[in-house]
Amino acid sequence: MRLIKPFSLNLITLALLGAGSSVYAADFGVQNANIAAGKTANYQCKRCVETQGYTGSVGVSVGAVDADDNHAINQFGTGEDGAIAGVNADLAYQQSGYKAKVQAHQLGMDNGFVTMEAGKSGHYKLDVDYQTITTNQGSNASTNLWQNNGMLTPSDQTRVLDLALQRQRSGIGFEYDFSEVLGLGLSSYARYDREDKTGHRSASLISPSPTNFAEAVDETTDKFSAGVVLDGANWLSELSYNGSRYDNNMSDLSLPYAYDVYSATPDNQAHQVSLSGQYRLASSVFSGRVVTGRMIQDQDLIQMSGNPIQNWDGQVDTLSSNLAASTRVSSRLRLGASYDYSKRDNRSSVFDFAQYEFNSMSGAFKQNVPMDIERQTFKTNASYRIASGYRLQAGYDYKQVERSYGEREETRDNEFWSKLNIRAIDKLTLDFGVSYGERGGSDYQANELTSDETESLMRKYNLADRKRTEVNARASYTPLEWLTFDVSTYYANDDYDATEIGLTQAKDYGYDMNVHIQVAEPLSVYAFAGQQWIDSDQNGDQASVWHTEVNDEFINLGLGATYSGLMDGRLILGSDYLFANSSSNTGVNGYNTGNSNTNAYGSYYSYNHSVSLYGQYLISEQMAVKLAYQFERYFDTDSAAVTPDSIPGLVTLGDLNHNYNAHQLMLTFSYKLK
Repeated sequence: MRLIKPFSLNLITLALLGAGSSVYAADFGVQNANIAAGKTANYQCKRCVETQGYTGSVGVSVGAVDADDNHAINQFGTGEDGAIAGVNADLAYQQSGYKAKVQAHQLGMDNGFVTMEAGKSGHYKLDVDYQTITTNQGSNASTNLWQNNGMLTPSDQTRVLDLALQRQRSGIGFEYDFSEVLGLGLSSYARYDREDKTGHRSASLISPSPTNFAEAVDETTDKFSAGVVLDGANWLSELSYNGSRYDNNMSDLSLPYAYDVYSATPDNQAHQVSLSGQYRLASSVFSGRVVTGRMIQDQDLIQMSGNPIQNWDGQVDTLSSNLAASTRVSSRLRLGASYDYSKRDNRSSVFDFAQYEFNSMSGAFKQNVPMDIERQTFKTNASYRIASGYRLQAGYDYKQVERSYGEREETRDNEFWSKLNIRAIDKLTLDFGVSYGERGGSDYQANELTSDETESLMRKYNLADRKRTEVNARASYTPLEWLTFDVSTYYANDDYDATEIGLTQAKDYGYDMNVHIQVAEPLSVYAFAGQQWIDSDQNGDQASVWHTEVNDEFINLGLGATYSGLMDGRLILGSDYLFANSSSNTGVNGYNTGNSNTNAYGSYYSYNHSVSLYGQYLISEQMAVKLAYQFERYFDTDSAAVTPDSIPGLVTLGDLNHNYNAHQLMLTFSYKLK
């Protein structure tokens, strides 16, 4: 049977699209005050003249790459050895209200883009864009399975290829403002985007032994959006549509001795219609949104013995709404509240499946159950100005989630939070935050469909009872005009106090520091450092008790400088250095029949050194040439990556760990239009 692919427009995306629509970009600040009745002729800026004609710059970049591993494409934008070339542009045109703009970066390379806009201010705008994105997961993947027209054919010859994906994105959009034509604040927009993805990615199947192979990728995703916006003096509304369609151009895979051993990702589509609005009344602002959507997956399935389904008629209907209000009670106090509701109604087909006990049929039948989810969230907050430069904020968030046919039918989250902002100290800003939350709910495994299938003491971390405490602080200090410090830190602890088997505790803490120094007018220096630690504890089952500790650590360091005082300011020199390191270690402590033992799983470790040096020389006021050199030292090791013959009966893609040096030299010429 096919696995249901996550829709391109999933529930989170749908919610973000609704929340990010233009209706919530309304600004009722002083800069948008109605000044139509004011006599502004005497206050016009006599020297503020917008440049007419062409402005900006165009350029071309040529260079060479020397890399031991094509994984370097993720850092350089291109990873293959040899010559590279691309086009850069930042052009603008303006004449009598008509405007046009073209931007391009490394167009023609593996990672580049171009965007073009044209239109008339306050009337219409047309935009077109194109982008190429290439990512490399692993080079020199070795496989003896040849994929051709849906057939995986074993061969004595080993094939070496890159696990790389190439994306080509293109889009076109149009906006039109009817305000002058109709005398109303009415505007509209429409956009179409398309992404074609090709390449290879790692996949696995069991037939009859575990086999890893390079799956060929050829898929297309189309996205559509359109809407109308109507606004007045104190209100704003929008009606919009968003949709997506995913098409997989690859078929199911077979082996010479077994058909349809690997199911291709099924085609699917999603649609959404939303209505939103915002209204300002005196010192209060009210907003609302209603969104309805449908996700569809309807495709033939691989036929299996005992499976009565020929075609999966999958359909999920979604509904979400939001209400929010904010009001200024006094010059010191502001209050706010919001309510969110969302429902996921799974209307997919239900079938009867024969139940088996060991090797014989029990005669009983069970049905697949469509799982529904319903969420309600309520938030309230208050902001109070204690004194000049001191502001205190506090709030309470409540979330209730109901799930049908799940291990836990209902969960309830309560969170209290508070923030203190201090701006009264000269040259110093301080921000402090603290929050505490608890999650509880109905009895775990209350449903008979799941209570017999898992250990009764096991708890999934996203459903288990939890107590969460978090504190954070940030400071920004500018002791001198040429010196700035920024420091932030945080600590969060999750305590799963009711869990006996599963995740029992998780800690996440870290810090970030930044400093910027303007040593002299031509010289500036920056540096930053940051670390993060994630520590978690987990208990094992009752048959053989064990305890595991997972420690993850991340480090980022950077240093750079720019100097522009050479050769009468014509020569600009710069350098950047970045170091990144990450490691993950898992230790297991257990006992069996009274004998203690300690083991450790294989670790993951990686680091990256990146150096960039450049010099830019201004040949004239319009022409400049830039020479840039970039170096990357990359290393990683993952114990899960093994050679093809290291484990009997397991077919792998080889050791995909990376250990390489890469160099890139780039010469760029740019011409600036007057």
